[in-house]
Formats: sequence, structure tokens, C-alpha cells
Amino acid sequence: MRIAHLSDLHLLDLEGAVPFRLFNKRMTGYLNLRFHRKSVHKPFAVEAAARAIRRLNVDHVVITGDVSNLALEREMDRVRRFVEDDLGFSDEQVSLVPGNHDAYTRGAHRSRRFDQTFAKYLKSDIDVAEDGAFPFVKLRGPAAIIGLSTARPRPPFVASGSLGKAQISGLKRALQHPEVTKRTVVLLQHHPWHHKGWLHLFFEGLWDAAAEAKALEHLAHGLLLHGHQHRRIRRTVPTARGHLDAIGVTSASLIHESDERMAGFNVYEIGDDGAIGAITSHRLKGDEVFVEVPIPVG
Repeated sequence: MRIAHLSDLHLLDLEGAVPFRLFNKRMTGYLNLRFHRKSVHKPFAVEAAARAIRRLNVDHVVITGDVSNLALEREMDRVRRFVEDDLGFSDEQVSLVPGNHDAYTRGAHRSRRFDQTFAKYLKSDIDVAEDGAFPFVKLRGPAAIIGLSTARPRPPFVASGSLGKAQISGLKRALQHPEVTKRTVVLLQHHPWHHKGWLHLFFEGLWDAAAEAKALEHLAHGLLLHGHQHRRIRRTVPTARGHLDAIGVTSASLIHESDERMAGFNVYEIGDDGAIGAITSHRLKGDEVFVEVPIPVG
């Protein structure tokens, strides 16, 4: 099985966004877009990645959050059209989880805007969620794809995430299910498990990473796929029986001079026996060509 991994699309659409909707946390986000982010995140790179992924004939595509910028309805609709038309895979071949930008305000989070827009990609083969869509479990060949939401509305300049007790409980139930135990677990979440000290944890990290690690402790191997950092990176999450490979992918729309950050996507192979095979990262070069680049070890 081959899985393509995109993240941090940051597709912007401010058409019809009346001014009063920007007078909250979105104001800081809008200013960032106006004076910085818009100049480096380009939709053409995301569209080029979709075409490249189709040519690779992968079995499943996962997107690990921050598909939008300000969690506006028009942005969500734009991303939905991208998934349906540009990616062009069936509903069963695509999995999405939200990032902090997709729960940018309390209203967007409370209304479950992301969940409603992408409901057909969040359907679970096993009923493990206590409330809402997460976690979901998709049984695909040798893989058990588990989608988690780390997206939480935060104050301005805070971009951290958390899973919460209900999701941790659901994750434990999923990992104990017999259809999951005989497959290789592939976890999807926006925030990485690792952090650099308490200050980084507070502003950017996953607040309950330790609780997640406790839930994963009996796994011998698996993949934890994330975004958020806009960089290619490979680390490990140690467990009592082995470790999970924690792989970060760069932003699919980021135009940057370094191989570590330039727009692209990752591809993972899982054998019929559940063994994790090749892990490759594909960097945009020019307007359309992608080349393989190393994934730095963090």
C-alpha cells in the first residue's frame, strides 16, 4: 500500500468576508497574510502536488491539517473543491484531520465547520469516538489509518494543540480492536508529538503528548504523520515494544529556498505483511517538477 501525505495547504479565500468577521483573532491572522504569509504560500504549488500524486497512482491520500488560513466557510469550500476536483480520488481514498488554522476561532470550532465540510472523508469503519468525528479509523489493506484532531481555538500568537481525554480514550479503544491489532497503525494529527521545552510546548506543541504516548506504549511499530512545522523531519516516538516513526511533511504551498521547507509531499509504503517500506519526500522544483529529497532527522 502507498500513502501520499500532504499538509498545511493554507488555501486563502477572503471573498465575501465582511470586515466584522476579521475583528477577532482573525485580525492577527489577516495581518500575517497581508504582510507575510500570502507572499510565500502559493496555491499553484498545492495544485501541482495534486497532479504529481495522481501520476504516482497511490492508494490513499492523507492531509494533516491547516487546509485553510482563517477557518472561513469560503476557504473550507475551496479546499473541498480542491480535494474533489484537483486530487480526484474517491471518498474512501482520502483522509483529512484539522489543524489549528481550521479551528481558528471559537465559532469555527464550536460549529464543527471542518467536520461538516469534510464529513465524507471522516467516516470511520469502527465506532470508537465518544463525541464527534474523532478519532476515526479506516481499515485499508495492511494499514489502520487513525485520524485525530489536535485543533483547538487559542488566543492570538498561540498555536498549540491538544487531544483531550475523550480522544485519548477513543484512541485506546481503537488500538485494542482486533481489526486494528493485525494491521500497521498510521496516526494522522496536525501537531507533532515532539517539542523543545515548556515554552515551545505552550505556544506550538501538543499539550497532552505524554498521554498520547501512554496510549501508544504497546505498539511495536507504526507511523505518526503530522504537519504544523512546515518542514520535512523524521523522528521516533519510543514505546515499550519498539517505536513509531514520526514523520513531518512541509507545507504543500510554501515557496522556500531550502530543501527542508520547499513545497511538496511525502509518500509511505506499507507491505502486505505490514512492514514499513520506503519513505520518500518530494520537493517542488520549478512550477511542475518534483524531485526526491532527504528527510532530515530531528
